[in-house]
Amino acid sequence: MSENLEKKAGKLVLIIRITPIFVTLLGLVLIFFWMFYGTKDQLKERVPGEDKVTADGSGLTTSPVEKGNLTKFNVVPIELPGSWERFRGANFDGISTENIKLARRWGPGQPKILWGIDVGEGYAGAAILKGRVYLLDYDAKNQSDVLRCLTLSDGKDIWRYSYPVKVKRNHGMSRTVPAVTDKYVVSLGPKCHVLCLNPITGDFIWGMDLVRDFNTIVPEWYAGQCPLIENDNAIIAPGGDALMIAVDCATGNIIWKTPNPHNWNMTHSSIMPMDFNGKRIYVYCASGGVVGVSAKDGSILWETDEWKIGIATVPSPVIIGDGRIFLTGGYGTGSMMIKLVESRGKITVKTLYRLKPDIFSCDQQTPILYKGHIYGVRPDGQLACIDLEGKLLWTSGSANRFGLGPFMIADGLILVMDDYGLLTLAEATSDGYKQLAQARVLNGHDAWGPMALAGGRLIVRDLTKMVCLDVSGQSLAMNNQ
Repeated sequence: MSENLEKKAGKLVLIIRITPIFVTLLGLVLIFFWMFYGTKDQLKERVPGEDKVTADGSGLTTSPVEKGNLTKFNVVPIELPGSWERFRGANFDGISTENIKLARRWGPGQPKILWGIDVGEGYAGAAILKGRVYLLDYDAKNQSDVLRCLTLSDGKDIWRYSYPVKVKRNHGMSRTVPAVTDKYVVSLGPKCHVLCLNPITGDFIWGMDLVRDFNTIVPEWYAGQCPLIENDNAIIAPGGDALMIAVDCATGNIIWKTPNPHNWNMTHSSIMPMDFNGKRIYVYCASGGVVGVSAKDGSILWETDEWKIGIATVPSPVIIGDGRIFLTGGYGTGSMMIKLVESRGKITVKTLYRLKPDIFSCDQQTPILYKGHIYGVRPDGQLACIDLEGKLLWTSGSANRFGLGPFMIADGLILVMDDYGLLTLAEATSDGYKQLAQARVLNGHDAWGPMALAGGRLIVRDLTKMVCLDVSGQSLAMNNQ
C-alpha cells in the first residue's frame, strides 16, 4: 500500500514540475499567433474622452442633441412687427419696449384669441422674432425635446427639431425660454441639453450635453435656466466643472470657462447682465450664493454667500442700477437688496436691507423694476409694489390673488395672470392697485409660463395649452386681412 502511495506521489511531483513549462510554452505560441495572424486590423488608438459615460450610463459619447431630427412644413410665415427675443424681453426686465398702444378696456370676447395650440406638459414660454415664435416643447409620446418654430400670425409649425430624451412627469417637463437672434436660436432642455440652430431654416449648428461635458447636476423639477445670447456668444451656467461658460454660437467652441471653486450647482434662476464701472458683468444666483462674472474673460469679479435658498432658487436677479441688485425667492426666504462697491480694483458686496416674505418676495416669477419701483406677486398671491428702500406701497388685496402666475409691463400697464388662466389688466403705478379689466383666456391650470408680447400679440400658456391674444388697441385680425 505504501508502495502505491509512493508511485502516486512521484507522478504528482512530475506533473507539478511539467505544468509551468507547458503553460509557458502554450502562452508563447498564443502570443506568436496573435501578433502575426490575430485581429491587429481591428485595434485602434484610444482617443482621450472616448470612454466617457453619458448621463444615462450608456457609455455613448454622442449627445442626444446631435442625434436630432429636423422636420420642415410647407408653411411660410408673415414677417410681422415686434419681437420678444429672450426671457424677460429686450432689456431683460419684463418690460415691452414697443411703442404700441394696448387696449385699456376689454369688452365681451376680448382680448380676442388669435390662435391656440396644444403643447406638452410644462411651463416653457415663447421667444418671438420676425413673425416667428420659438418654443422648446416636450413630446411625451416620442420621448423627445422639440424646439418648435411657429408662425406668429396663426401658430402653424414652420419646422421642428427633436432629439431623444426620456423625461418623467415631475410637475411638468419643459420650463425654459429660448434665446433668438437673426443668426441663431439657442435652447436649454429639461435635462440640460443645449441646442443651437439656424432660426430661419432650423438647421443644426451645434449641441451640448451639460451633464456629460461639465458634470452638471440637473436641478430638482428639471432645468429652468433660460440661455442668453450676447455678441454671438451663448452664455450658460452649468455648475459642476464650470460655474459659467461662453460658447461661440457659430462653432460651438468654448470661448471662456469660469472656475467653480465652491462647487456651486445649477439653479432655476437665469443669468442677468449688468454694467458696473465700465465692466459688463453676468450676475447669477447659483446654489451656494450669487456671483458676478466678467463678460470679457469669464473671471469671477465678486461673489457672496449671503443669499442662497436651500430648496430651489427660481427668480432671477433684478438689476436696479448704481451697483444695486435685488434678490428674491420662495420657501420663506424673503428678499434682499445688495450693492457692489469697488475700491482699488476690488469689488465687494454690501447688504443694504432684507425683507420678510410677508412684506415682499416672489416664489417663482422674477419681479419687475419700473419707474423706480418694484412689482411682483407675493407668496400670498397678491400683486405688490415696493419702493427701492423696501417700503411696501400697496398690494392688490385678498380679493385679487394671482398664485404663481406670470406678469409683465407694457404701455404703462401690468398684465398678470393667475394659476388658471384669468388675465388681469392694471395700471403700472405706485399710487395703488388700479384694476382695469379681466378675462379668462385659458381654462386649464398651472398657467405659469412667462409671457411674450410682440406687435400687440400676447402669448401665454397653461400646463398643456398655448394661446396668442390680441391685446392691442386696435383689431389685429382686421389688419391682417
